[in-house]
Amino acid sequence: MPMVSEVGLAEKSRLDLAAMVKDRLTAIATQFSESGQVTQVEPLGNGNINDTFLVTLAPPSPDRFVLQRINTQVFQHPVRMMQNMRVLGEHIHQQLHQSPLATRRWEVPQIRRSCTGADYWVDAQGSYWRAIGYIEAAESLETLQTPTHAQEVGYALGLFHRLLSNLPSTQLADTLPGFHITPSYLDHYEQVLATGALRGTPEEKFCLQFVCDRAPWVTVLETAKAQGKLPLRPIHGDPKVNNVMLDTTTGQAVAMVDLDTVKPGLIHYDIGDCLRSGCNPLGEETLAWESVSFELDLAAAILRGYIDQAQGFLTAADYAYTYDAIRLIAFELGLRFLSDYLAGNVYFKVNHPDHNLARALVQFKLTESIEAQEHGLRAMIQDLR
Repeated sequence: MPMVSEVGLAEKSRLDLAAMVKDRLTAIATQFSESGQVTQVEPLGNGNINDTFLVTLAPPSPDRFVLQRINTQVFQHPVRMMQNMRVLGEHIHQQLHQSPLATRRWEVPQIRRSCTGADYWVDAQGSYWRAIGYIEAAESLETLQTPTHAQEVGYALGLFHRLLSNLPSTQLADTLPGFHITPSYLDHYEQVLATGALRGTPEEKFCLQFVCDRAPWVTVLETAKAQGKLPLRPIHGDPKVNNVMLDTTTGQAVAMVDLDTVKPGLIHYDIGDCLRSGCNPLGEETLAWESVSFELDLAAAILRGYIDQAQGFLTAADYAYTYDAIRLIAFELGLRFLSDYLAGNVYFKVNHPDHNLARALVQFKLTESIEAQEHGLRAMIQDLR
């Protein structure tokens, strides 16, 4: 009997905690609900940064919106981040009002103001919360399903860049200084390497040699920027495949989400990251790292969709550095994973001590595959111009 009682008490405690969490989330959601009554708050998505929930309001004003607690350890300037999102949203809406899309919808998640009139709400614990519109009748997919899907992903990024191409980057705050600056990641890697403990495994030796062989080249995009060949423009910052929303009926791209990383940068960071995430069918978490390859057919479809929208503002230098971007961003992510492994896994979430080493191997093998197909990629980029 005592054991049954203990189990019963534990279950009651769990239910009480769940009810308390639900009540707290409902109270927070109410700060953004205007006059609507919050009827449901449920977890949404599988993001690793912010805590995300889907909020449903009751009639007579049925509505749904996304509630998020901003991770201020990653985004240390949440107010500036929200300002960026508002500037971006207002600019895109103005562009679409002036030149509507003829054959499809395109949405930007709307920011809901809190009861204080601000774009966010701060709770008693000092946590920052925000609410944005939920895009109905749309879904995101973790990996590319078909060449048609790949072309839609490219279209989404191209349209996103086109709609922002006349927004001065000076109107956006740099909320993530150093993000995608590969030479800085290399400097950090070398500092960690000097103090980290190595086991001398074949995988470690492969990674260390891989970085050593490419270290002189990692300044390629930053040098082009310093020389005035590549200008700063508004970028998404994290244009992975699953950040493109697709219409559930037509399969057409209708939005880009996760706009926290919007900032001034090189569009090449976005292009490289989009292809890095989309053209590795085995994915970032595969254990079969030696079988990882960069798929040219998928790359061609993404670039075809992208250039269809972006060709009006792309320069000769933009095309000239596209291959370098594809190669560099895959290498950069591998370098970041390797550095975190050497530092003791302090940044990326891991399931085991060698998780970041395994991730680094995947990205380095992807980089190797990109390098092996340099001629084909450069020819493809030239043909799509």
